[in-house]
Amino acid sequence: MECPEDKTGKEHWKEVIPHRDEVLLEDVDLFRDHMVISERREGLVHLRVRKFSTGTEHEIAFHDPAYVAYGGTNAEWNSDKFRYGYTSLTTPSSVLEHDLDKRTDTLLKQQEVVGDFDASRYASERIWAVAKDGARVPISLVYRKGTKLDGTSPLLLAGYGSYGISSEPTFTSARLSLLDRGFVHAIAHIRGGEEMGRAWYEMGRMEHKMNTFTDFIACAEHLIAKKYADPDRLFAWGGSAGGLLMGAVANLRPDLWKGLVAEVPFVDVVTTMLDESIPLTTGEFDEWGDPKEKDAYDRMLSYSPYDNVKDADYPAILVTTGFHDSQVQYWEPAKWVARLREHHRGEAPILLHTNMDAGHGGASGRFERLKEVALNYAFLLWQAGIEK
Repeated sequence: MECPEDKTGKEHWKEVIPHRDEVLLEDVDLFRDHMVISERREGLVHLRVRKFSTGTEHEIAFHDPAYVAYGGTNAEWNSDKFRYGYTSLTTPSSVLEHDLDKRTDTLLKQQEVVGDFDASRYASERIWAVAKDGARVPISLVYRKGTKLDGTSPLLLAGYGSYGISSEPTFTSARLSLLDRGFVHAIAHIRGGEEMGRAWYEMGRMEHKMNTFTDFIACAEHLIAKKYADPDRLFAWGGSAGGLLMGAVANLRPDLWKGLVAEVPFVDVVTTMLDESIPLTTGEFDEWGDPKEKDAYDRMLSYSPYDNVKDADYPAILVTTGFHDSQVQYWEPAKWVARLREHHRGEAPILLHTNMDAGHGGASGRFERLKEVALNYAFLLWQAGIEK
């Protein structure tokens, strides 16, 4: 809305950007003669430029099917240049400057990738799966060109789906290690995140939380059906609330996965949410519910990974935790692993790695974090039968 400086009452408000149910307005950058609107539509951020003097609009053009774009630091109001950040599954983190009048872009800086990286060797896609209630769930994909998409390639599916946090299709040089060995990497933009707007989050929390898990399973099944994934070498990864996702889908469909990686997983939902001495507990009643209320208790109990472990042939599972984790205390994943091993009826390994120096964010330091990534990748390559 806009209004005169001396007439701020609601009766003087004038609509500038109308509400649209399918669009999430994320940011606005104002200049003397321009306004740049950051809005998320169909799961992707669009940067829309409006020129005040003419009333014309244009969008900054992006050519990747899945990407991340965001306004940068634009402190000068009297300017016709807009600085923004951009990355995609094949494009390293970049800073660009957009000429708001000429509609041209200039690359100012791009993350250096050590080695012989060439973006043209990789391809990305964006496809849609259909959830069991008919909701269309976006999936972002990346793979090295030449990788077979005939149902014979291993695939790693990542997901989160909580707190309205969107799983963005960003670049990471570490992922190249998997892609160069024939893996397809996919991100499931499931409900519980905010990729498709506020309603996408609302339909993945509280009484709708089960949608998060069934969406992820629907994405996995779609990737198999479309032959992006070898059904015998389908892997999944998630951390924290994404670790809850891993535990839930392991119980719901243990037959679907070859292996799972669960980092600092929130898996003992009911017990933890009943303990109000833990700093984060009461603040998260809005996300999961208050288990002192019977409906919320029953709902949490229906999906809590620890409470739903059963006699089953579970996939290979690597669980990591940090001894100093204040958000998901180390005993949660430890007791989950113990219970999994008790009820496991197959031969696949169920492993627990505890970093005695780390907290919820994993190891600190520039290179220690890479060692944790290497551990996860070694587990995936081992289970995929890739030795080189």
